[in-house]
Amino acid sequence: MSTDALTKIRNASPAILPSLLMCDFGNLLGELDRLQQAGVEALHLDVMDGHFVPNLTYGMPIVEGIRRHTDLPLDVHLMISDPLRYAARFVDAGADLLTFHVEAVADPIEVATRIAKLGVAVGVAANPETPVEKLLELAPHCDLALVMSVNAGFGGQSFNPIALNKLRSLRERFPDLLLQIDGGISLQTIGLASQAGCDLFVVGSAIFGQPDYATAIRDLRDQLVS
Repeated sequence: MSTDALTKIRNASPAILPSLLMCDFGNLLGELDRLQQAGVEALHLDVMDGHFVPNLTYGMPIVEGIRRHTDLPLDVHLMISDPLRYAARFVDAGADLLTFHVEAVADPIEVATRIAKLGVAVGVAANPETPVEKLLELAPHCDLALVMSVNAGFGGQSFNPIALNKLRSLRERFPDLLLQIDGGISLQTIGLASQAGCDLFVVGSAIFGQPDYATAIRDLRDQLVS
């Protein structure tokens, strides 16, 4: 993430980041317009490879296409087995932030360091059953820690409250680290994550499943701790 984009996200937090995985890709320009009109601060893009997680989503062409039509920061979540193989190509496509999974790599510190050298911000993600210590070890090498409240790549899961304890631990140890949560974020759970110290909230169906995006986002924001 460029300095300007990183500053923009920090200044906007707490912020809601729509997960474009849930959008209507047959009307992507329309979806981007609706989200920008609703005042979102950044966009979250989930990249799945069918290997690290069992589902396939999209790759560099979609990121590049979105970048052509918005100046919003693009937060790209790499749910893939070999993030370094594709990191530079995602940066070239327009990603501002690349988040990889600690479970996917043998040497996460090396991965974080090499991604940072590409000139973007670095995030590290962990699934619910991964001990928070893994994120605590990596926090000094990253700009963001993504706490998954569901297992990456699987739909229809319930919010796992273990994520809240992880957020509290990370916030206590690293007061300036950006904290993000992804999975099952709704009107019922977003306030709990906010109270636990989260800054960035990835939201899917609680926005895209609603008739009016602006109203949905406003209702979610109303649940955040000021």
